[in-house]
Amino acid sequence: MPLSPLDIHNKEFSRAFRGYQEDEVNEFLEQVMRDYEILLKDKSTLEERLRTTDERVGHFNTIESTLQKSIFVAQEASEEVRRNSQKEAELIIKEAEKNADRIVNESLTKARRIATEIEELKKQSRIFKNRFKMLVEAQLDLIETDDWETLLEYDIDTQNLEKIEKDKEESNS
Repeated sequence: MPLSPLDIHNKEFSRAFRGYQEDEVNEFLEQVMRDYEILLKDKSTLEERLRTTDERVGHFNTIESTLQKSIFVAQEASEEVRRNSQKEAELIIKEAEKNADRIVNESLTKARRIATEIEELKKQSRIFKNRFKMLVEAQLDLIETDDWETLLEYDIDTQNLEKIEKDKEESNS
């Protein structure tokens, strides 16, 4: 068991012949006692600080452990969110590709139908042109016949017709 300042203070030495000076020894013991008391107080203070520091370190270790767990959980959650986002993006891309294929196919079908209609219209236009050309040529042929000239040369005497009509009316009465 360690000595206390009181043990040092109460320590008595036996007296011997030609021993040490009692006052010097007592004065030295007083100095040792004061220094020892200071050392014990410092030790007690340091032990208290060490205990407080150990408690704080324990608290910080607990916080560190909690933070590490939180970081791990956050990393797992972010990884899960990333995986889910990636799956969702893949689904969106697949859906967009399907829609794009459908739109392209519909557009191709519509383009083929329109091309067919255009070809049919061209065919009908050629037929109409040929028929119209034949009609116009037939009309031109009709105009260019000699019958027109004959008709224009034909002179009808309208007075003579009126006279024939009157004679006919008189004979019927």
